[in-house]
Amino acid sequence: MASVLVVEDDQFVRSALIRHLTDAAHTVRSVGTALEALREVAHFRFDVVILDLGLPDLDGSEALKMLRGITDVPVIIATARDDETEIVRLLNAGADDYLTKPFSVEHLSARMSAVLRRARSAGGAAAPSSVLRVGGLTVDPLRRQAELDGARLDLTRREFDLLAFLAGRPGVVVPRKELLAEVWQQSYGDDQTIDVHLSWLRRKLGETAANPRYLHTLRGVGVKLEPPGAEPPR
Repeated sequence: MASVLVVEDDQFVRSALIRHLTDAAHTVRSVGTALEALREVAHFRFDVVILDLGLPDLDGSEALKMLRGITDVPVIIATARDDETEIVRLLNAGADDYLTKPFSVEHLSARMSAVLRRARSAGGAAAPSSVLRVGGLTVDPLRRQAELDGARLDLTRREFDLLAFLAGRPGVVVPRKELLAEVWQQSYGDDQTIDVHLSWLRRKLGETAANPRYLHTLRGVGVKLEPPGAEPPR
């Protein structure tokens, strides 16, 4: 059972979602505007937020950015927009997953289950002494904090999960399939999901794919994280 916030202005869709989620034994609160959603997450603890983009007072993508400023609760975007650029932008802005309308309740249930598994796994996987150090990079899974050369990194929940997973295997090439299974808890998926988060993480580490320092991608194989200077000259 999970505590769910539904942010949807279409009363018909909203009622259907509430009915389905309640039947599945979830605790549900619902609002129809972005500002109401912000007030809700400021006063109540939720396990997941289902966020519509076409809200009357504020575009959902802007609401997502504001939500990310006050909480790291998993957010599933519900949208009629299927443009690839828009989807990438939403992932970059902190969305954990997205569903394109119309979608079935079974599809929603599956996505919710995956997002909740990832969140719960991330929250309970760390050991008290498991601070990871790779060069000037320090990752503390228990406190969910990361620093680069002593400076705190401002990471989204998924960016942190990806960095922590790779930091726990320094110098090891991790196949993309393994990243999807362990970080995203998915047995299959689009490589674009990984590429988007790697790109965003690289920016925060002060590097690029063309000039990597810590994150190295081996085309067709996988990704590895290792300290600068560990890569042999090419």
